[in-house]
Amino acid sequence: MKVVVTGADGFVGRRLVPRLCGEGHTVVAAVRPGGTTGWQAPDGVKVVPLELADDESVGSLAALRPEAVVHLAAVASGADARRDPGYSWVVNAAGTARLAEQLGRLRRDAAADPLMLVVSTAEVYGGGYITPRVETDPADPWSPYAASKLGAEIAALEVHRRTGLRVVVARPFPHSGPGQDERFVLPAFARRLVMAKRARAPVVKVGNIDVVREFLHVTDVVDAYVALLGRARVGAVYNIARGEGVVLADVFTRLAEIVGHRVMPEVDHALVRNGDIPYLVGDATRLRTETGWRPTVSLEQLLRDVVDAQTH
Repeated sequence: MKVVVTGADGFVGRRLVPRLCGEGHTVVAAVRPGGTTGWQAPDGVKVVPLELADDESVGSLAALRPEAVVHLAAVASGADARRDPGYSWVVNAAGTARLAEQLGRLRRDAAADPLMLVVSTAEVYGGGYITPRVETDPADPWSPYAASKLGAEIAALEVHRRTGLRVVVARPFPHSGPGQDERFVLPAFARRLVMAKRARAPVVKVGNIDVVREFLHVTDVVDAYVALLGRARVGAVYNIARGEGVVLADVFTRLAEIVGHRVMPEVDHALVRNGDIPYLVGDATRLRTETGWRPTVSLEQLLRDVVDAQTH
């Protein structure tokens, strides 16, 4: 199958591309010009430029007539989206709308019948619940990032209803692993703890660590995307989740134990996010039942992998 991966040079994309190649697919890596540096596409992978805010660029991608598109490209950091909410909507919502429209035209004109896997976020659920979220729960985004990703879902599913474009929506819950940058909580904690150990500092600055989260290893998320490409129902939404919540303060303590440095967390109000979701845990029964996917990497191994990435 000819698969286009947008945002192929990102944290997840750089793992998904070789995985798809290993599955025997022909992969096209779409990356933003001037984006992530230092990424080398695997042999045999065609790399093409993609600017989601430009109709001509999106049209050129659709002209490749892919059989599937895994749409990862986005403003993926909540902090970045808060700094410029308008731009996050331009990329995440309007960019997805442009891409879906172009792919829908292929379907309408019988030129191709692509599957579009829209990678959204569990943050679209917002707060207000202290039970694992299911796909039928109402969306109630609490941040510009989550709102723009919900806009992306709405745009793609509208094209699905109008043109018959085969759209599937994935809502991954928090995930991490080696190579994730420090805008995200686990590598941020690990980096600060490693630096505190080197400096023999007794305190590490943190944001709100009273919230409950779950964390998946990036390899399990990649496995889920591959499973959805082969076995998802068109028009459906799928949570990608472990289903086991943990208080962020406990995660900090476990990371400190792995680093080998006993330290006190100290709340820095500059690191506290307005609208932080108190409880974000998912129920992935639909994904497990319909595709057979299950997470295979434990939280403990994930934390060790994140720490190891900071020390090597």
